[in-house]
Amino acid sequence: MVGQHTLTTVGLILFLSLDWTLSVIPEREVHPSFWNNKGKQALHSALSLKPNVHRAKNSILFLGDGMGIPTVTAARILKGQMKGGTGEEFVLAMDTFPYLALSKTYNVDQQMPDSAGTATAYLCGVKARYGTLGLSASAIRKNCSSTFGNEVNSVLHRAKMAGKSVGIVSTARVQHASPAASYCHSADRNWYSDSDMTAADIQAGCRDIAYQLVHNTDINVILGGGRKYMFPKTVKDPEYASSAGVRGDNVDLTAVWLSNKKNAKYVWNKAEFDTVDPEKTDYLMGLFEPGDCRYELERDSKKDPSLTEMVEKAIRILSRNPKGYYLFVEDEGRIDHGHHASKAKHALTEAVEFDNAIERAAEMTSELDTLSVVTADHSHVFSFGGHSARGNRVTGISLLMSNKGDDNKTFTTLLYGNGPGYKLVNGSRPNVAETEAAANGYIQQSAVLLDSETHGSEDVAVFAKGPMAHLFHGVQEQSYIAHAMAYAACVAPYTDCAIPEPEPEAAHAGAIHPSLVVLLLGLIPALRPLIPV
Repeated sequence: MVGQHTLTTVGLILFLSLDWTLSVIPEREVHPSFWNNKGKQALHSALSLKPNVHRAKNSILFLGDGMGIPTVTAARILKGQMKGGTGEEFVLAMDTFPYLALSKTYNVDQQMPDSAGTATAYLCGVKARYGTLGLSASAIRKNCSSTFGNEVNSVLHRAKMAGKSVGIVSTARVQHASPAASYCHSADRNWYSDSDMTAADIQAGCRDIAYQLVHNTDINVILGGGRKYMFPKTVKDPEYASSAGVRGDNVDLTAVWLSNKKNAKYVWNKAEFDTVDPEKTDYLMGLFEPGDCRYELERDSKKDPSLTEMVEKAIRILSRNPKGYYLFVEDEGRIDHGHHASKAKHALTEAVEFDNAIERAAEMTSELDTLSVVTADHSHVFSFGGHSARGNRVTGISLLMSNKGDDNKTFTTLLYGNGPGYKLVNGSRPNVAETEAAANGYIQQSAVLLDSETHGSEDVAVFAKGPMAHLFHGVQEQSYIAHAMAYAACVAPYTDCAIPEPEPEAAHAGAIHPSLVVLLLGLIPALRPLIPV
């Protein structure tokens, strides 16, 4: 595997181990003194660590949609290899955050969560049902009438009520599940525009997500994709002749958003984005694609800004507020979507750009007054392993071939438990060539065939630094993230930076007894044929 990428680490040696695998080892790492010094440095840092118990003037929540721990590890090595090293020793920007926790990602009704229910948890502080946004679990998906009275507000909304500037940046549609929970209350995450809703739901008073984007919370910065949901069907897209708006109400929501604001701009391409002067702009909406933004591997840098560029512009605008700001940054786009397509290279390249944005934000802010939190909403059934030597290309193949029966073939170190990559050729799994696995569009092999790879159900990591970052510790419910961030910033319900006494848990009428849950789960296999698809 040597020679697959440029190696610039000083003092590299090649080592042929007893099982005949070839490794690339930095020469210094064979000496005990290197690891002893590294251990002492880590101990010194740990012993010097002191919690910052001051109020967070500014708060930034970085959300890597679908960024489970295997994705973090693989992205770390990929970024290191992109910079010319072997990769394993590289340190991501998020790796430098001193406080760490695990977040339990389940929805109240689903063991495997979705991005809407999880967003409601980490943004609003309340766990919710699968597919619902900004609503408590009392609301039922697709049931418009269950919306009213069950709304829950995000930390972004509460920060705005406290006088702070607020913003959302996403590589997906800004109406997509993760950013949407910041500002909307919807019984269905797919109600992007009024065209996605029934006439009865609209008549009952429910509003689409794009409508709520411009009406619910006064958001200072909105950057990402999602143009088509903001314009009528009669309006052609300015970039793509085959695309147009999708709204049936004949309303231009960008014009509505601009109508009552001073120093406000709407842009749709990189050239317009670059001309925006943060010192003279209080409000900025930038929608760079009709739907989701392009993958970083496919982005035209002359047409669309990168996630890092959007984050930099957002911080420059928001930081002008002397009361501080709250910023939500998400690479939903494309980490999550890359995994669903089983295109690991797409997902990991997105994760690298996500870390670049975290790194740039760190350069622009101070840990003295800015709380920065990095986490994921859920994981994927994505694995990184096999049998690979040090310095093996992340997207490469295992050094050990499969050895079960007739399946004596190569395989990649990146694999999926399910997804579109399940393939048989003449009744057996095909070989994978190194060049094939490294190609941009390669679809990783999977164990079970599905049109789209699924989310994972395991815990995800939470990285934190800055004021009150020590609150992120241990294993927590995902909803805890919103509470810790609200407390750190002293916004509702912690306006005086104090914690109200917890209310005693009541025995709720209609609650299902655990023994009944076990019984019902046991009946599922027998009932499955009777359930309509």
